[in-house]
Amino acid sequence: MRSSRRTFLITSIGVASTLALSRQAFADAPKVSETDPTAQALGYKADASKVDKAKFAKFEPGQQCSNCSFFQGKAGDAYGGCPMFAGKQVAATGWCSAYNKKA
Repeated sequence: MRSSRRTFLITSIGVASTLALSRQAFADAPKVSETDPTAQALGYKADASKVDKAKFAKFEPGQQCSNCSFFQGKAGDAYGGCPMFAGKQVAATGWCSAYNKKA
């Protein structure tokens, strides 16, 4: 029983440390630039109000990264992760053509 409890505690501490360190590392992640090749390909704008509606007919007012299903930030975060831009953060007020409304 002791080795099971000990193993559990050691594993729990390792997992907690990993999560804390990864969250800190992500908080320091670079922000996506509109000149980034992926950003240009997806039509990313840090300010959704500046999306070219003629070029991106799918865009509708009110769509922004913070209410996209891909946005990995918490409610109220100014920036958050997005799998479209691996390792970089997008503006909560941004938009790209991969937008998918949260359910």
